[in-house]
Amino acid sequence: MARPCFIQHSVRDDDAAAESLNMARPQDNPPTHQNTTESGRKPITACLLNAAFFGALGSSYLYGYNLSVVNAPALHIKVFYNTTWMERYGEPIKEETVTFLWSITVSIFAIGGLLGALFVSVLLRILGRKGTLLLNNVFAVIAALLLSLGETAKSFEMLIIGRLIMGLDSGVALSALPMYLGEISPRHVRGLIGQFNSILICLGVFTGQALGLPELLGQGSRWNFLFAFMAFPAVLQLCVLPFLPESPRYLLMERKDEAGAERAFQRFLGKEDVSQELEEVRREAQTQGNLQIVSVLQLIRSPAVRWQLITIIITMACYQLCGLNAIWYYTNGILREAGFDANIIPYITLSTGAIETLAAIISGLVIERLGRKLLLIFGFSAMAVFFSLLTVFLTFQDSASWMPYLSYVCILIVIASFCSGPGGIPFILTGELFEQSYRPAAFMIAGTVNWLSNFAVGLLFPFIQERLGSYAFLVFVAVCVTGSIYLFIVLPETKNKTFMDISKSFAKINKIPPPSPCHDMELTLCMTPDAKDKDQNVKMESYL
Repeated sequence: MARPCFIQHSVRDDDAAAESLNMARPQDNPPTHQNTTESGRKPITACLLNAAFFGALGSSYLYGYNLSVVNAPALHIKVFYNTTWMERYGEPIKEETVTFLWSITVSIFAIGGLLGALFVSVLLRILGRKGTLLLNNVFAVIAALLLSLGETAKSFEMLIIGRLIMGLDSGVALSALPMYLGEISPRHVRGLIGQFNSILICLGVFTGQALGLPELLGQGSRWNFLFAFMAFPAVLQLCVLPFLPESPRYLLMERKDEAGAERAFQRFLGKEDVSQELEEVRREAQTQGNLQIVSVLQLIRSPAVRWQLITIIITMACYQLCGLNAIWYYTNGILREAGFDANIIPYITLSTGAIETLAAIISGLVIERLGRKLLLIFGFSAMAVFFSLLTVFLTFQDSASWMPYLSYVCILIVIASFCSGPGGIPFILTGELFEQSYRPAAFMIAGTVNWLSNFAVGLLFPFIQERLGSYAFLVFVAVCVTGSIYLFIVLPETKNKTFMDISKSFAKINKIPPPSPCHDMELTLCMTPDAKDKDQNVKMESYL
């Protein structure tokens, strides 16, 4: 185990150390940020892919599924509310009452998500990343039971409570999963593995749309099976995830379990010698002194991460406020205006889910080449352009029979633009911009902004749309343009960088002097076991 030491040195000592650094041979373990490491040339292991897929299957997939699953059975659920009300009170339910109950059923999902985001940092500290994901499956199973058995029990309260618990599950998942994926991934594929979160969200949306078709589970006698299906991914994750490793960074830095961290690295990377990866984590731990997980208040007050925090807040707010959720208000109406029969509109809208999933997959494949910054700016900028065109086409929709088709094409391109970057990268950045001690609090703040923004869009957009009509999308144009400009000016590229290198990228704007090379060397020497008993040249060579 590394032990603290105190090094006294003079300017001459610094010069000698720097000279020794300059004399080092390039092949003797060169700096990780300048050269491709051995792990960088390794293919992605089956263990890493399984962790990414099954971790996302029981987490972000369920979040995406719940975004779309309530749309198809909406009329059948309202009939159930009316029937239950008649049996209880002997009179039909009033129209405003059923609308109120349905609104609560839909919107309480976001309230549950906010609650999950608020207490996820506590779970992450106590249970770890994998343990939090496993516990979260219990919420999913309970929610599935309540939602699927509510009709049998003649209780619409069970549906409302089930949606609240499912929101709680999603709030925890959207923080715990990106953190887990970011910490288990080698930096050369951290973006690709992180995009599993976005890909499975989109796949969940598509699954909810497909299963909600009348030929499948969208009928009046089958809608409760739509909710019962939610238990399947959760149980599958419960069966697989226990056999996959915990985050090695969590094990080493927070649990001080070096042997466990070494085994986890070996399984995720598919190699025996993981000394370089362990050393990188030790260096990060040493720069943070005696590692203490900071609170939200401490994170807000810390000048060392001020602009990282501002960046995450703005990016996550733009993720929800960029207008994608508002698209669904217009899709069916545009298709009706185009002359499509109401019976085939559900099948056409499946194309939106398919476009989402395809765009997310393509983004995952190119993210390590193009980088996070470019994809984010491209996504927001393209959304601004096609929201502007959509406004024009909607304004003149009655002037030509082919105009609604152009509007629908714009909708598809907006969806693809969102999923190419803004739909998943904000979660990746939240894990990358913060070092270990700040990360749980950062995800708590990011999650809170995410769910509050989600709730604000659902609450305010109907009023904005009523006042502005088709011009409502110009509000989202302003949000997308503002987000693009901010990211262009402030956000550094994070691909293939260590967490320490990313923190150093913000040092100037945070007005925090980066550590000198000699200071980095001292930290490494301090972490070397039995440093005082080894020859100085041996210590220097092991560092270089």
